[in-house]
Amino acid sequence: DVSYEINPWMRPGLWRADAEGQARAARASFEALRAALTAAGATVETIDGARGLPDMVFAANAAVVLDGKVLVARFRPAERQGEEARYLAAFNALKARGLVREVAQIAPGLFQEGAGDAIWDAHRGQFWTGYGQRSDRAASDAIAAYFGRPVVPLELASPSFYHLDTCFCPLANGHILYYPAAFTPAALAEIRARVPASRLIEADDAAAAALHQEPTHV
Repeated sequence: DVSYEINPWMRPGLWRADAEGQARAARASFEALRAALTAAGATVETIDGARGLPDMVFAANAAVVLDGKVLVARFRPAERQGEEARYLAAFNALKARGLVREVAQIAPGLFQEGAGDAIWDAHRGQFWTGYGQRSDRAASDAIAAYFGRPVVPLELASPSFYHLDTCFCPLANGHILYYPAAFTPAALAEIRARVPASRLIEADDAAAAALHQEPTHV
């Protein structure tokens, strides 16, 4: 069994009830996504999973990647720290093949959980970063220094929305979809000062609940 102290609502009750069926459904979903991405012209690279590291399926948390540069994550929860060496090796293998040009890892003692807490906004030419739950505030400065791009840090207020990508998403034409209750008042003020009201789309509680399910729903 795997410890789910990170997010207790993720306890694998459904998997224990029908492990084979859930595995088939997960594989089918993955293959459908890979086929769609390939049909759209993307090349899909995969990393082998490892027993005892179930959260490797959350691939966005592996690193921040932009313009051929890779900044590999350092995880706060002990359950995920075993992923770091695997991601570092995988990205160095991509570098050896010429698919990325530079690979580094966030400094020791500084926690930053990849693209889960660092979202590139192409419309504005900047990163939005989350901190307070999994990533450190100082990691935003490290991202700015490594990529040489502006970074806007946003403090997350709720353990239920522990990564920025669970409550914030840049869309086309400069629109931002976000869930206000996930942010501190200072973070909300930062968002609203930088994005016109006409381009802000607020998710309501029902929409947010569809993303984050409590234990009773599992």
